[in-house]
Amino acid sequence: MQKSLFFLCCLFLLTALHFSSCAPSNAGSKSTTSQDSADQQVSEYVVDAFEDSKGNLWFGTMSDGAARFDGKKLTFLTQADGLIENTTVCIREDRAGNLWFGSHNGAVRYDGKKYTRFGPEQGLPGAGCGFMVTRDGTLWAKTNAGVFQLKGDHFVQFQLPEPEIENPSWKWEKGKVWDFLEDSHGNLWFARDGLGVCKYDPTQKGNPVAFTHYTRKDGLCSNNVSSILEDQQGNMWFGCLSSDFPAYQNEGGLARYDGKTFTRFPDQKGLHESDIYHLFIEKSGKVWIGALATGAWVYDPAKGGAFTLFSESDRPDLIEIFGMQSMLEDRRGTLWCGFSGGLFRFEGDRFVNVRRGGPW
Repeated sequence: MQKSLFFLCCLFLLTALHFSSCAPSNAGSKSTTSQDSADQQVSEYVVDAFEDSKGNLWFGTMSDGAARFDGKKLTFLTQADGLIENTTVCIREDRAGNLWFGSHNGAVRYDGKKYTRFGPEQGLPGAGCGFMVTRDGTLWAKTNAGVFQLKGDHFVQFQLPEPEIENPSWKWEKGKVWDFLEDSHGNLWFARDGLGVCKYDPTQKGNPVAFTHYTRKDGLCSNNVSSILEDQQGNMWFGCLSSDFPAYQNEGGLARYDGKTFTRFPDQKGLHESDIYHLFIEKSGKVWIGALATGAWVYDPAKGGAFTLFSESDRPDLIEIFGMQSMLEDRRGTLWCGFSGGLFRFEGDRFVNVRRGGPW
């Protein structure tokens, strides 16, 4: 158990290396449909899942680059193709159709012909690079060093103020931006390590009241917030982490905010005084909560807000720790799940392991 937890924490433990410029490369990548590799896991850690505008499924991995399934075969983009490294923690597509690959050493933009690298020299320092595209088409990036906006071919840091916190603690690195999103009202939310949640109202740009902070004293389970989600009713959900600081090791869990009140869930195993790394919402409105070492809770507003726990799999040895890192509902309604252990597909009541040879 301790060993599994150690490897899970290592997802965020890689140190940034020297950043170098990129040469163009074509998109050709090695196919893994041979008989020798068919039974091999897609990767030991699948930390991101994304579907692009062409219907390709992408899976970010910790050691095998970016895996792509085009509906017929599985291929990998790696450092040999043009990525910075074979750690790919996030994959997104911008308004222009460019694909962005985030790593622990910066980012790569692929326009279909060439790869362009972005690092400290292009205004993007810090490990753990992830992206979001807001309604106005702006590409945002988050790293251990903060949050950034792409302006032309350069990133500019977006300064987030710090709330006053008594006896501060953090999970990994103080101020790290674990997650962000744009809500249905156009507000931007930033989940931060040791600093709770910051909400930014762009209509109040330049005014100090544009920023609102939420911390443990307001109702969060801890000040280490790893994931944010808005449900179809407009509630905000926050996955929180415990701290390695001795006084805060029993924090963490799930909190929901309806605009006035925070609600916690102490009666649900794994949703209180535990680590929540990933939240996801289905098109149907169901909210998924990956509870470390417990399973996936599903909150269904159509059933009066009932919680249902799923933890069964055809490979229980792979999801013993239940380290859910990512989730995707593709255009066909299939749910894909990235775990510490490999790639899985949810089939009604259990998780089915998907290897390089399938079943796809």
